[in-house]
Amino acid sequence: MEAEAEAELPPGRPRRWWRERPVIACGLLASAVLIVALVRAAARAARDGGPVVLIEGFHHPLPYGAAVLVLVVLAVLVGFRSRWSRTLLLVPVLGFALLAAPFALIGLGSPPHETADRPAPGRSDRSLVIHEGSAVIDPLWWVSVDAGSGLTARRWPVGYFNGDDPDNALASAQWDGPDRIRLTTEGGDVFVVALDPATGRPERRVRVG
Repeated sequence: MEAEAEAELPPGRPRRWWRERPVIACGLLASAVLIVALVRAAARAARDGGPVVLIEGFHHPLPYGAAVLVLVVLAVLVGFRSRWSRTLLLVPVLGFALLAAPFALIGLGSPPHETADRPAPGRSDRSLVIHEGSAVIDPLWWVSVDAGSGLTARRWPVGYFNGDDPDNALASAQWDGPDRIRLTTEGGDVFVVALDPATGRPERRVRVG
């Protein structure tokens, strides 16, 4: 039986690798599941004072979504020898990816990029961070506060501004003392948000547009 099994191995293919294909495929799938879990955790962290290191590292759904797709495709190609099995699994996966991609691009827009990082007056452990992005043609702004330092720093969301109406665009975001932020729109609306002196958590969140 062992001789017959070895005879089935493709010529020139390392026997050990060929026998460990299921293990490799499971490892690829496990990596995909881990990425999904980290991206979900980062999304939750971004909504409620989560670790900055997690948010900065994994709050990027589009590139990590593409990485998950590649890992799943590789797992199928490595784990299944039958062409029909590969086709049966890959066609729906790739079809769903092609259908979902346009909606993901529209819904998620361009990836946010940091445009400002302003330390609080008199406090080196707190900074005002602004990210900008877009949803198709509408400019977007996210205002948050990073409290703490190093791996223990946490990010608290303070404001979200959708510039679909020019009056709703963010005109300025400034410190109004070590525990207070002043947000102003292009339309002249002013929002003052107080922060917890100990944790940096905002007393409320501003949403415009």
